[in-house]
Amino acid sequence: MTNASHLNDSTIIGAEAAHFGKMATEWWDPKGSSAMLHRLNPPRLRYIREQIDLHWDADGQGFTPLKGKRALDVGCGAGLLCEPLARLGAEVTGLDAAPENVAVAAAHAAQSGLDIHYRAGSVEGLAGETFDLVTSLEVIEHVADPARFVRGLADALAPGGLMILSTPNRTPLSRLALITLAEGTGTIPKGTHDWSKFLTPDELTGLLQEAGLTVRDVRGLSFSPTKGFMVGDSTALDYFVTATAA
Repeated sequence: MTNASHLNDSTIIGAEAAHFGKMATEWWDPKGSSAMLHRLNPPRLRYIREQIDLHWDADGQGFTPLKGKRALDVGCGAGLLCEPLARLGAEVTGLDAAPENVAVAAAHAAQSGLDIHYRAGSVEGLAGETFDLVTSLEVIEHVADPARFVRGLADALAPGGLMILSTPNRTPLSRLALITLAEGTGTIPKGTHDWSKFLTPDELTGLLQEAGLTVRDVRGLSFSPTKGFMVGDSTALDYFVTATAA
């Protein structure tokens, strides 16, 4: 069961936390309920590495461009992004609404020999902690108040910091692909998405700007039957937004 004590005064929706907590034991199974995330991870990581190198003037060749940096992944699940960030040299904190996910994440990190700090809770509960890099991928469409959630992310971003978000766009294509097809066929667990809660790029960039951040890049994440997931110009299915703090 998901402990509800950390849900008070936060943007977490208890039913959403419980939904993803039920999938905790399958997060690291590339053929399980999180198979789609495993397919998404390579293009995600390429985009994130590109943005890291641009922001901190790295040459793209080093193995640890985040050495000496603190990174926060909000909605971390069982650590599919936290572990690569740790390998890039960051001191990583993973935050998730479902304690079940945090337990699996911590166990997997220990097995992998990685020192990652995992917590169950909401971004609003960080109490003034700040991080050089804040990521939150495919999460904002699951929160109760997107504007407040973005403000919480912005508050967690250190001066000069980098934020990278991703989320589905609210388009006919995303409804067809993610709900009618993916959830309809069981590729994604049924009930994962509520299409009405998807944000358009204009809506999300507006929230980031209202929170005092500068939007630096918007890039699409599309799918090809022959090439799989790809980062490109089309934001019709899903997209990344990169923002910076002054």
